[in-house]
Amino acid sequence: MNTSRYLLFAILSACLLQAQQAAPYPPVMQGAIQEVYKTVNGTKLNLHIFNPPGFKPAGAAQGKRAAIILFFGGGWTNGTPGQFEQQCRHLATKGMVAIAADYRVKSRNQSTITDSVRDAKSAIRYVRENADRLGIDPSRIAAGGGSAGGHIAAAAGVIIGLDNPSEKLSVSSRPNALVLFNPVVIMAPAVGDAELTAQSGAITARGAQEASAVAISPWHYVTASAPPTIIFHGTADTTVPFVTVEAFSRKMQAAGVRCDLIRFEGENHGFFNFRPGGNKNYDETLAKAVQFLTSLGYIK
Repeated sequence: MNTSRYLLFAILSACLLQAQQAAPYPPVMQGAIQEVYKTVNGTKLNLHIFNPPGFKPAGAAQGKRAAIILFFGGGWTNGTPGQFEQQCRHLATKGMVAIAADYRVKSRNQSTITDSVRDAKSAIRYVRENADRLGIDPSRIAAGGGSAGGHIAAAAGVIIGLDNPSEKLSVSSRPNALVLFNPVVIMAPAVGDAELTAQSGAITARGAQEASAVAISPWHYVTASAPPTIIFHGTADTTVPFVTVEAFSRKMQAAGVRCDLIRFEGENHGFFNFRPGGNKNYDETLAKAVQFLTSLGYIK
C-alpha cells in the first residue's frame, strides 16, 4: 500500500473509533438473556437477547415473534454490544425479540474485517437455527447496526459466501430486512464510477487491507434478492461520506429492492446514538425504524 492510502486508512480507523460512544466491555445489560452463538480460538461470542415483556419463547399460543440483531460500530477494531442496548430495549417493548450481538474486532481478537463479516453471518444463522426454541419467526429476522456494524449486517444481507463451513449451511445466514445507521457500504473501487471511488477513498483504503476488498463490499453485490432496507445517514458525515449510501440506495432501487434512505441534514457520524441527556436524532431514527419494521409486518 502506498503512503497516501495508508494515511487514509489510519484516518478512517481513528474517526470510526472516535465516533463511537465510550462503553464498557464486556457489557452488562440488566434483563438480557446471554447466549454463546460461536466460539473461536477459545473466545466466546455472545448474543444479548431482550424478549418482549411477559413473552415466553416456548409458549406457542403467543405466536412466533419477529427478531432484530444489531451489531455495534467501532471501525472493526473496537466497540461493544452495549451501543445498541437502548434500541433493543425499545424494540422489545414493541413485541420484537431484540438482540445485541458481539463479534470479533481487531483490538481484542487480532481479527480481520472478513472475520467480522463471518461472525455476523454466524449470529444470524444461529438465531434462525434456534428460532423455535427462541420463539422467533425464522422468516422475519432483521439485522442492522452502526458504521462497521452496519457494514457487516449489510454484507450478510447481500454477499453470498463467507460462511463458516463447520456450520449448518442449509440454514440461511441472510437477514430478511436491514436497519442501517451510517453504514459502510462500499469497500473497493467502484469500477466505472471514478467520482464514487474518489469520494470513498478512505473506506476503500481500509478495504484494501483485506485479501479481497471486493469480497466484503456490499455495493458490489446488490441484486434483486437483497432484503428491504432502511438507512439513516448524516449528510455531513466525514467518516462515511453520504455519497456512498446514496449510490448504494440507487443501486438497490434499480434492482427493484426497497431501500429507504433517511437524510439527516448537517449531521456527522454517530449522530443516532443514545445519550443519557437525550438525543432527538436517537428518538427520530428509532421511531422511523419502528415505522419501517411495522410496514414489513415485524411489529403489529
